[in-house]
Amino acid sequence: MISVSNLAIQFGKRVLYKDVNMKFTNGNIYGVIGANGAGKSTLLKAISGELEPTKGSVELGPGERLSVLSQDHFQYDECTVLNTVLMGHTILWDIMQQRDALYSKADFSDEDGIKVAELEEKFAEMGGYNAESDAAALLSGLGIKEDKHYALMGELSGKEKVRVMLAKALFGEPDNLLLDEPTNDLDLDTVQWLESYLSDFEHTVLVVSHDRHFLDAVCTHTVDIDFGKVTMFAGNYSFWYESSQLALRQAQNQKAKAEEKKRELEEFIRRFSANVAKSKQTTSRKKMLEKLNVEEIRPSTRKYPGIIFQMEREPGNQILEVKGLRATTDDGTVLFNDVNFTVEKGDKIVFLSRDPRAMTAFFEIINGNRKAQGGDYKWGVTITTAYLPLDNTRFFESDLNLVDWLSQFGEGNEVYFKSFLGRMLFSGEEVLKKVNVLSGGEKMRCMIARMQLKNANCLVLDTPTNHLDLESIQAFNNNLKLFKGNILFSSHDHEFIETVANRIIELTPNGIIDKMMEYDEYIASDHIKELKTRMYGD
Repeated sequence: MISVSNLAIQFGKRVLYKDVNMKFTNGNIYGVIGANGAGKSTLLKAISGELEPTKGSVELGPGERLSVLSQDHFQYDECTVLNTVLMGHTILWDIMQQRDALYSKADFSDEDGIKVAELEEKFAEMGGYNAESDAAALLSGLGIKEDKHYALMGELSGKEKVRVMLAKALFGEPDNLLLDEPTNDLDLDTVQWLESYLSDFEHTVLVVSHDRHFLDAVCTHTVDIDFGKVTMFAGNYSFWYESSQLALRQAQNQKAKAEEKKRELEEFIRRFSANVAKSKQTTSRKKMLEKLNVEEIRPSTRKYPGIIFQMEREPGNQILEVKGLRATTDDGTVLFNDVNFTVEKGDKIVFLSRDPRAMTAFFEIINGNRKAQGGDYKWGVTITTAYLPLDNTRFFESDLNLVDWLSQFGEGNEVYFKSFLGRMLFSGEEVLKKVNVLSGGEKMRCMIARMQLKNANCLVLDTPTNHLDLESIQAFNNNLKLFKGNILFSSHDHEFIETVANRIIELTPNGIIDKMMEYDEYIASDHIKELKTRMYGD
């Protein structure tokens, strides 16, 4: 349990929030949401003790342990992977160090024997004899293979380090767990593993994430930072989003009477609650909406970008034909081979692979930016494409301002280009910023504005949610569901895939798996799992 009393955070004259009073209790998972800069990570730092609050206090339950997902991926470079995970349980690790030091003494005394016996008893009580196997199981679940468990952290890639640090935070089932963006750099299978792990977690968790499906799958409550306040709601992210949108529509409809508004909200809660009860992602122990007060639901102050893709021309019947396509890396690793398929009108295809380089290679090939090692492809004569690449660095290697930068990709006057930038939440003096100083999220919004200029009838999107905040992801997702043309995309966002794709193509070194089915059905299918084993040569 975590108790927060009269908490206030202020930087200079800027007050993030004040008078925060709430309890986070066992068996619940709290998703912390808010616009960029609202103070989500700051709240977690204040709770962990990393940041001294301006006012107020944070207390844990008596004797409880707090674990935090570390963002410092270089701190343990000289330690083995397994030991790094074991260090996550600081008390157990300290006992292990004391115990080993005593056993290694050359002049082991009777007093040392008594001390060792005491340590052995504590070690056993804490499950110390199973500690290494438990740590190894966590690592394996997070995709770190056994042959790397005794390697030094410094030998691992950045993405592997992220997974080890997550295992370290989870190790020993802490009483209280703080997770800031835990799904970053995790593939879809590993995110699914983490969702399952946390759904069975019986302690207190606070999590910041841009992954909507993850928040929906694990969270029992939503902690919204808005209006300079921190407010807790029963329910997951989707409930918060839909209810805030309903409240916004009601606020815009000034003619609606108070009683009508209340009835509409109550009916919404009943419908949503019934849907949640049937959801595959919800566990029976999570009672999400029972204490919600309809008067607490308010429109959010968040700004959602206007992501609107429109087609200048209706696509014909011939979209894209791919024959025998093959791609390898410079060292000869086969990314995909013998890729054959035809894109049909109305297809919205998600491309999957165990190696994310495969999707990027495929998109670069069909956009003419990379040469395949075999095979060919042909676009239909009526097809126009708009491509959002994974790496957009080359587009921003200039000192142009946003208006001049965008004008390179279309025809029109300054007002015309400012209107597209305005849709993407660039206003006033912001449009005169130099593009080479933009953040990752700002660059993505510029690239989306560039795509909208094209009025293409086929969108090619390589991991489009990278660097975007929840508001941009939601707006992007909403428009793609309505887009009438073709979409070819890859994504780590489960919700994005499930709600946009109507066809799945998995690229493997031995051909493709091509299915017209929903993503949830695809990942649950035993037949697909057997097919993957054959295609990847496991």
